Amino acid sequence: MNRGIYIIGNDKVIDQAIALLNSIRLHDTDTSIVMIPYDDHYHNIADTLSHNYGVKIYEDLDFIDRLSQELCKIFGDHFFARPNQFRKQACWCGPFDEFLYIDTDIVVFEKIIDSLNYLKTADFIYCDYQHLGGIKNVFSPKFIEDQLFTKDEVEAIFNGGFWGSKKNLISEKELYEIFSECAANTEYFDFSEKTSDQPIINYMLLKRIPNRFNIVRREGKAPGSWAGTPHFQNRGNVLFDPTVNQTLQYLHWAGIKIEPGCPYWETWEHYRNLNPALPTTGIPARVQKSKWQQMLDIFKKLGQIEPKSSKFRNKSIDLQGI
Repeated sequence: MNRGIYIIGNDKVIDQAIALLNSIRLHDTDTSIVMIPYDDHYHNIADTLSHNYGVKIYEDLDFIDRLSQELCKIFGDHFFARPNQFRKQACWCGPFDEFLYIDTDIVVFEKIIDSLNYLKTADFIYCDYQHLGGIKNVFSPKFIEDQLFTKDEVEAIFNGGFWGSKKNLISEKELYEIFSECAANTEYFDFSEKTSDQPIINYMLLKRIPNRFNIVRREGKAPGSWAGTPHFQNRGNVLFDPTVNQTLQYLHWAGIKIEPGCPYWETWEHYRNLNPALPTTGIPARVQKSKWQQMLDIFKKLGQIEPKSSKFRNKSIDLQGI
């Protein structure tokens, strides 16, 4: 069985990709990894990942361009904030019979390709607690009101940053059909926070792939994976979830900018700098605003300051001690 990992990236996320690849190769030197270019600016990252980690570029670039253009056209050119995310759907037609897709803002703590062992009894796997947070950024309340799927089915929603499946389970033709169904019924999806592919891939999962498995539902449960979770413990640069007494499989900074001061920055920095052949990361620390600027921001939000003139509307505000 031909197994492998897909990632998607461009030169802008080279630091994230290096951290991910360092973590993967720490546990697994053999698994093939293919990068799907996010856009045309990918040559630096391609050279770095190819030379240091044996990553290959998805061969059929014409197919990726055609696929992303057609999927975007179905909704209209300006509907999505990040339409190039749809390029990850090329996973279905790539070289691997079984595959994992992994976002670059992830580091792993085990031989992650072994997650595909769950495909012995399932056609699609994922591994997160997205369902506990409700339907936000996936479906709208109308989706639930109209009972398009059962409550149990809706609880299968997942984060699109980590998932695995089988080649040709979804065809190019089916992708166009699924996107067309979604475009004709946008009131059922939550695009309010500029998410692009997550609502659609969740709909696709519910509509077309009944044999699926969320790894966190395995016997004995599974650890969390989101970097916004505050209770993970660092044990020798491997994170531990005390709520289930297990080591994390991976950590995902979904929706969190990776920079000094972000959650679990030290963990990410460790993996980013594991390869001595590469320069250390140069991500600058977040610029800290002065107390004065922080107070101005608060007043602006409260409507106390004119945005352009910066004159106080309420003269009674006490600024003593700023």
